[in-house]
Amino acid sequence: MSTLTAVLILAVLVAALLAAGVLFRARRGKGSGTRSLKRRFGPEYDRTLERHGGDSESAHHDLRERVERHGGIRPLPLEPAIREHYVAQWTMLQERFVDAPRQAVADADELLTRIAATRGFPDPHRREEQLAALSVHHPRHVEGLRTVRRAVHSASASTEELREALVHARALFEDLTAAGSPAGTEATGARPASGRHRGHLLKPKGSGA
Repeated sequence: MSTLTAVLILAVLVAALLAAGVLFRARRGKGSGTRSLKRRFGPEYDRTLERHGGDSESAHHDLRERVERHGGIRPLPLEPAIREHYVAQWTMLQERFVDAPRQAVADADELLTRIAATRGFPDPHRREEQLAALSVHHPRHVEGLRTVRRAVHSASASTEELREALVHARALFEDLTAAGSPAGTEATGARPASGRHRGHLLKPKGSGA
């Protein structure tokens, strides 16, 4: 075997090894990115994947775009008096559910949207942007806001569905009004602001409860 042939063979082997290394790193990076997004978004990752028909590339692009747009938001702390005002409003709308379930759920939608704006998220009139921002900072509970909105806009929603929507939304309310944590309970594990009201049954009149 000539020296030139040996050099060519060696060059081909080196090129093949380099290509294999690049491919391995690309695949590992893709897998690592998936794991990172799953850790960050939790159930929101699965919901986004479902909305994109199982297309992981589109779902990942969607989630990364949200992080790029809204990840820099630093939620503002609530003044104690304002926080207590919001807690009182939430308690009132829960009690109002007994007589007016649909109105109570509509009030919950409006209140959550207002609190989010107070915390520094996009304004209420930019509802989709606000939802996207909340999904970055409160990915485990943002679905609660979507649930109350679907319930409010569904003419066929039953009283039980309205009740479940309000119960589901309460977790996001507790995150947004968490005491002692500008970033909410998801980041710190702080005690929910309205924990003392968690046992509220939200049973409408005539339910037999």
